[in-house]
Amino acid sequence: MSCTFHLRSGFSHGHFLLVSSRQSVFLRALSSVPQISRSLQESYRLLQLPDAGHSSPAQVKEAYLRLAKLYHPDSGAPTADAMLFARVEEAYRAVLAHQSKTKRPDEGTDVESEEKFRGTALQHRHYLSYEGVGSGTPSQRERQYRQIRVDRASEQVLDYRQKEHERAAAAEGALVERDMRQRSRKIKITQAVERLVEDLIQESMARGDFRNLSGAGKPLNKFEHNPYADPMTHNLNRILIDNGYQPPWVVTQRDIRESTAHIRNRLLEGRARLDDPMTPKEQSQWEELCASVEEDLVKLNKTVDNYNLIVPMLKMQMVHFSLSREIERAVKGAQQHRLDQQKQREKERERRKEEKKRANAVNKPKKNKQGLMSWMKNLLRSNQ
Repeated sequence: MSCTFHLRSGFSHGHFLLVSSRQSVFLRALSSVPQISRSLQESYRLLQLPDAGHSSPAQVKEAYLRLAKLYHPDSGAPTADAMLFARVEEAYRAVLAHQSKTKRPDEGTDVESEEKFRGTALQHRHYLSYEGVGSGTPSQRERQYRQIRVDRASEQVLDYRQKEHERAAAAEGALVERDMRQRSRKIKITQAVERLVEDLIQESMARGDFRNLSGAGKPLNKFEHNPYADPMTHNLNRILIDNGYQPPWVVTQRDIRESTAHIRNRLLEGRARLDDPMTPKEQSQWEELCASVEEDLVKLNKTVDNYNLIVPMLKMQMVHFSLSREIERAVKGAQQHRLDQQKQREKERERRKEEKKRANAVNKPKKNKQGLMSWMKNLLRSNQ
């Protein structure tokens, strides 16, 4: 009886111990589950992640990058919002901190990669905090950060200019070396041509080709009026001029002068024939003449462009001829021509008056002498 009681009591005691041990294991399991605060739950919800324990660091990183592309102020997206991006970044840091506390041994490598990413994500915080530069109020820190950026940009500009100068100096050295090679090559070619020409001249002299020249045995006329000019160049130019050769730019310059004089004479003569002020008919004639001159000026300006391309000196280039300037010149010339004609007529009138006075002064004494002689003759006749 007692044995049975002891067995039953031992069995009940063992069952109680088994139940209590199961309850303690269950409680420890419940206690091992991390308790998430409401703010942490809000961070998971803001990152659009499932509950804690069901999201890996890679998923957290992917969610943060997706939201950063949407809300970052520098993203250029229409959904960019600095305040919302700051909240996303705080939620991301909170989730990373929570996962680092509850990480498992096999998650060490993922957390390390997240730590590296957190290091790269600091530039966003630096953007919001002016890269950690300065001290004082936010406005003072902003001004200090702007000044630092200006100094940094100035240094970069100076470095760039220095590199450009070095590159230009190197390129200039290469160009100088290339020019030296080309110049030496031209000198060699020129010397070879001169030697060839000299050989041909000596052969011609040996054959007697120069014996029948008109100036044989006489010295050449040197370039005496300009001792700084090359005598060879002067003699070549003189030979070309003596044979009637003229450079193209000289011929074009002469054509431009002749065309300009012809156009100005047309305008001056046409305006001088018209009255001032002009009648409606004369006005229409003047407009027709100006239209015709305008066409001639277009052709003349094209000739001026061709002349400017071939003229050897820059100071000898010409500008285009303007119709308005030529018309103004013709009007002033016509007025001056009228004044000159009026002065000429007045001078001619004065000259005629003077001649008439002189003629009258010469004729008066003759008439007086003739009257006295006739009176004396009449007196003698009466006495007889």
